[in-house]
Amino acid sequence: MKRITIDPVTRIEGHAKITIHLDDNGRVTGTEFHVTQIRGFEKFTEGRPYYEMPGITARICGICPISHLLASSKACDAIMAVRIPPTARQLRELIHCAQMVQSHALSFFYLSSPDFLLGMDSDIATRNVLGVIAAHPELARDGIELRKFGLQIIESLGQERVHSSWIVPGGVGSPFSAHARDRILADLPAAKAIAERTIAFFKGALDSYKEEIEYFGSAPTMYAGLVDTPGNVQFYEGGLRFQKADGEIAADHIPAEDYANWIGEASLRESYLKAPYFKPQGFPDGVYRVGPLARLNVAQQCGFPKADAEFQEFHQRFGAPAHSAFLNHYARLIEIVCALEKIEMLLNSPQILDKHVRATAGVNSLEGVGMVEAPRGVLIHHYKVNEEGAIVWANLIVATGHNNLAIGRSIQQVSEHFIDGTKLHEGMLNRVSAVVRAYDPCLSCSTHANGQLALRIQLRAAGGELLDEIATG
Repeated sequence: MKRITIDPVTRIEGHAKITIHLDDNGRVTGTEFHVTQIRGFEKFTEGRPYYEMPGITARICGICPISHLLASSKACDAIMAVRIPPTARQLRELIHCAQMVQSHALSFFYLSSPDFLLGMDSDIATRNVLGVIAAHPELARDGIELRKFGLQIIESLGQERVHSSWIVPGGVGSPFSAHARDRILADLPAAKAIAERTIAFFKGALDSYKEEIEYFGSAPTMYAGLVDTPGNVQFYEGGLRFQKADGEIAADHIPAEDYANWIGEASLRESYLKAPYFKPQGFPDGVYRVGPLARLNVAQQCGFPKADAEFQEFHQRFGAPAHSAFLNHYARLIEIVCALEKIEMLLNSPQILDKHVRATAGVNSLEGVGMVEAPRGVLIHHYKVNEEGAIVWANLIVATGHNNLAIGRSIQQVSEHFIDGTKLHEGMLNRVSAVVRAYDPCLSCSTHANGQLALRIQLRAAGGELLDEIATG
C-alpha cells in the first residue's frame, strides 16, 4: 500500500490536508479529508451576556464576519422576542448582499481563477493571483474592483470593512445616510458591468473544463438552502428547504428553531470538522450540500430579471438539479448578479433612510436560533441563556460543516478519476485540491459543533507497530 498526502490544501481559508491511499498497482483505494484545526467558540462564550455574541462570534472569520453577525443577531432577536423595524431588516439585507458580492469575488478571482485562467496543469510557481495579474491584468482588475465595491458598502453601513459592530440584537446600530446611498448608486453600474463581463467570460470557458465538470463531485446528493414562499433564492430570510437528488422536495419551509429535527451532527475520526446529515436518512446516507449551487438547485428562481435569465440558462445547460461541484463557480457569478440587483432594489426603497432601526428588550425567551445564508451556505447559530441573559450553551453549524461529507466524496471521485499512482504529476494533485476550492471552504468557521469530538490516540513503537490505542466519540 502507498499513500499520497496533500498538505496543505492551498488557496482556501483555514488548514486542511488530504490523504490518498493507493494499492500496489497505483489505483486509488480510499481518501480522507482532514481539517486539522479546532476553535472553541461555543465553549468560551459560556457565561457571556447574549448581546455580546454578535461581536464575539463575528471574530470567527475575517472573510464573512457579516454572516456571523447576522445569524447571531437573529438568534438574539429570538431571545429578546422582538420584531426588528422594517428598515433595520432592509439594512441587514443590504449589508448581507454586499457581503455576498465581496466574498464571491474573493473566491472566484483570487482563489480559483488561477486554475481557470492559467490552467490546472500550469506551472505551480505562477498559478496564483500574482500570475493572474501578470497574464490577465484586466480580469484581475475587475476582481479587485468588484470586491472593493462590496467592501465599501459594508464600510458605509458598518463604519468598518471587517468586524463591524453595527449589526446588533434588535436591528442595526445607526440609520443609513442619503450621501452613502447616493454614492453606492453611482458606483453600482460599474459593478454590474463587471459581473456581466465575468459571467460571459466564464460561460465561454466552460467547454475547456468538460472533464472537470463531469468528475468534480458530480455524484447526485441532496441539497439545502433558504427560499421564500414563492421559491425565490433568499440570503437573509426564508425557510430551509431540503431537495432530493432527483429534484423532489424532501422538506420545506423549515423555520430556524426546528433545524435540529432535520439536521444531525456526526463525528469523524479523521477530522476535527463534524459531519451534519439529513436526519430522516440517517448517517452517513443523509449527505446534502449547501452553498451557491445548492441555492440555485432548491429555488425556482432568483426573483430579479438578469439573475433569472442567468438562472434559466444555467439549468437549461446543466439540468435541474445540476450536480457537479465545479458549477459552484458558475453559481457564484449568478449570485453576484442577483445580489447587485437586490442592492439596487434596497437602495431605492422609500424606507431605507428611516431613522427607526432598532428594537430594544430584555430576555423574553431562554433560547434563540438564527439562520441565514452565508456565501458558502446555510449558517445556524443556536443559543441558550439563563434568566440573567448569560449564555449557558451554544452551537454553531457552519456552511463548510454541512458540506463536509460531500467534500469527502468529491475528493474520492476526483482522485479515482485523475490519480495514477504509477506516473504522478502535479496537475493531478492540483485537481484534487481544486475540487475542495470549488466548495470555497472556510475552515476557521467550520470547526464548531455540539457534542464530543471523535479522537483516536495511538501509541506506536519505534518500528511503527501499534502498541495501544484509545478512541473517543
